Amino acid sequence: DTLSRQPLHRVPRRVHTVGVSTALETPDTADRFSATIRELTVQDHRDAEGSALMRELVEGTLAPERLGEMLAQLLVVYRALESVGERLAGDPVIAPFLMPGLTRVAALEDDVRALLGADALDDLAVRAETTAYADRIEETAAWPAGYVAHHYTRYLGDLSGGQFIRRAVDRAYPDLGVRFFTFEEVASPKALKDQYRANLDATPWDDAERDRVVAEIRRAYALNTTLFNALDHPA
Repeated sequence: DTLSRQPLHRVPRRVHTVGVSTALETPDTADRFSATIRELTVQDHRDAEGSALMRELVEGTLAPERLGEMLAQLLVVYRALESVGERLAGDPVIAPFLMPGLTRVAALEDDVRALLGADALDDLAVRAETTAYADRIEETAAWPAGYVAHHYTRYLGDLSGGQFIRRAVDRAYPDLGVRFFTFEEVASPKALKDQYRANLDATPWDDAERDRVVAEIRRAYALNTTLFNALDHPA
């Protein structure tokens, strides 16, 4: 695809962006792949957080029904992500990323039933943008490094900014018992994220493959942004 073939333009090591560390990297961290990813996707990350739906969610003004639809669309995405993960679990490079406690499908199914009704899972109304996102994840079953790009974008996002959203949701909707943002089996999100980044740094991919992975992370952010912008409008 076009995006994965585009050359990447390296950016200065010091990045000034709200919500992203601006500390000057040390020689020990300057060449780490995880640090490169973070630098090259700063704007993509910001774009993914800019939808009206996300603002309403954080502010606690989003109607529970719209929260339910958002989680229903994410359920489709995570079903694809976790299904492909199961198929790739035997890959020695992929296996370290499939850490216990990350899977979200069961929590999302509970949330969708709670918010949209007991029978909601029987007939999910799936948006075209959601299908496009899930289809791209399915395609990465033939490209394990690309799968890591999507896995990283979703789960590390859930364990980072997603925890800010969790606290906002718990404050605004204390009676709903939303489970998606809560990683009950992860004792230390920080420790898990540190290990995850170490796994990224240890991947055996050459520079060209790492460039493709970064491009795929950017694509994952774009797919997520398109979906959430679509959710700003009725289906």
